[in-house]
Amino acid sequence: MPQQLSAALAPGLGAASWPDFADTMLARMAALEASLIDIAVIQPAEPFLDMAGEDLRRRIFLTENEQGDSLCLRPEFTIPVCRSHIEQAFSTPRRYAYFGQVFRQRRQGDSAFYQGGIEDLGHADRPAADARAIAEALDLLAAVVPAEQLTVTLGDQAIFESVVAGLGVPAGWQARLVHAFGDADALEQTMARLASPPQTGLSDKTAAALVDRGDQAALARHIAAVMTDQGLSLSAGRTPDEIAARLLAKRLLERTRLSAPALAALKRFLALETPLSQATARLQAFADEVGLDITSALEPFSARCDRLAGKGIDLDGMTWRAAFGRPLDYYTGLVFEVSSRLEGAVLAGGGRYDRMMTLLGAAQPIPAVGFALWIDRIAAARSGS
Repeated sequence: MPQQLSAALAPGLGAASWPDFADTMLARMAALEASLIDIAVIQPAEPFLDMAGEDLRRRIFLTENEQGDSLCLRPEFTIPVCRSHIEQAFSTPRRYAYFGQVFRQRRQGDSAFYQGGIEDLGHADRPAADARAIAEALDLLAAVVPAEQLTVTLGDQAIFESVVAGLGVPAGWQARLVHAFGDADALEQTMARLASPPQTGLSDKTAAALVDRGDQAALARHIAAVMTDQGLSLSAGRTPDEIAARLLAKRLLERTRLSAPALAALKRFLALETPLSQATARLQAFADEVGLDITSALEPFSARCDRLAGKGIDLDGMTWRAAFGRPLDYYTGLVFEVSSRLEGAVLAGGGRYDRMMTLLGAAQPIPAVGFALWIDRIAAARSGS
């Protein structure tokens, strides 16, 4: 196994040394009923560029093949594991384990480093699968850093989306808020714009007047005429109809304001932080006080807590934070991280990503949850550095 991974390294990036605890971790993964999967180092870039989030997109190593297709060195495993599952047309439920190098531009450390993890696809009991993912991440860490004091932080994308929708945020702004979730600065900026959106204006006065009238057909004709006068193709890139629709949607967002009470309620929600054992009650109390119905998201949240407690996990020792997310665009529900209490380094992280499978081409929706282990940070924790 180590030799195969070393042989797969891309030239010039250097090889991270095979961790001394890798065999222990692989053996523990095998005991978790997960099939070890081999993922090619060179991957199509488009799925990562479409779904992985700005933070990851900025760090990808890109190249092209002879046909001009965009390729990249694999920056993570979740997307290629899911693509492999779909291409192989395997039945579900099915669990995959992986352990290998990923390649990212990093501020500190090598650009090639190891990750391990498990992806759990197709289990219909989502709360049980979520609880299992958290428990397995903790068990794997306990096997290789038994003396490390760990902290667990959880969030929930579905709860956030339910609150945003319940507050009457317009659909376009909902999408922007959801996209920003997990990035504190981006979320704060989006909320500020929602409270008082900037007026951008258009230098083309004819286009501006048509936008103000909401006349999409006339606006599209005007845009087509301008493009033709400038020698631009009407079929390369966005069409005049698409540009017109985008301008009208943008102007609608500019005119939208979130009411002061709704904005205050959203800020109040995002400030919630509590031990996981108290999170369901705190969320229900918040919903009752501001008049929201978040039952559809809160019931699976509560069931997940029950499943975790049933595994003997101390919910008092875990923190739920309303504003906590992870900087990847594909999460749809649970998000979590396990960190070193003393160093603060994130050793493991993951969550639920139910929408990804159909976006990658699956014929039917497939429930999915998983987690990744940051092997270089675990090695640092083991060495005490």
